[in-house]
Amino acid sequence: MVAHLMPDLLNLEVVGRPYPKGSLRHVGNGRMVEQLKGSKPWRDQVVAAAVDYMDADDPWFPISKPQAVAVDIVLHFHRPKSTPLASAPTTRSTGDIDKHSRNILDALTDAGVFEDDSQVTDLFARKRYVPSDVEEGALIQVRYAA
Repeated sequence: MVAHLMPDLLNLEVVGRPYPKGSLRHVGNGRMVEQLKGSKPWRDQVVAAAVDYMDADDPWFPISKPQAVAVDIVLHFHRPKSTPLASAPTTRSTGDIDKHSRNILDALTDAGVFEDDSQVTDLFARKRYVPSDVEEGALIQVRYAA
């Protein structure tokens, strides 16, 4: 079996504190709001970065169904001073990786990268601590699934 490297269609670096997708809460009159304050602004940052990356005349976007895509996400967080150097970002303050992934996939759909996040067949997500002189954020790559 020969592995073929697929070129990245989208290669983003989004600077800012990553936030997971919050749970929705009903506030009346059929309105739902997210319970996590930073979730929507972070998603908006990811949308803006994706839209800036894509050219308005780019024939690659949106990636239409039934084309499958692969998404690779690396989330960067600052390590709290009280956390040992050798530890991984497993604290509650960094959030659940699946909810981070949901927020980013929703943002990529909103930006028009692909028609629907159900097209994502390969998803690889990681949380890492970075030194304090490196900005928090996310590295996001999208490519056709092999």
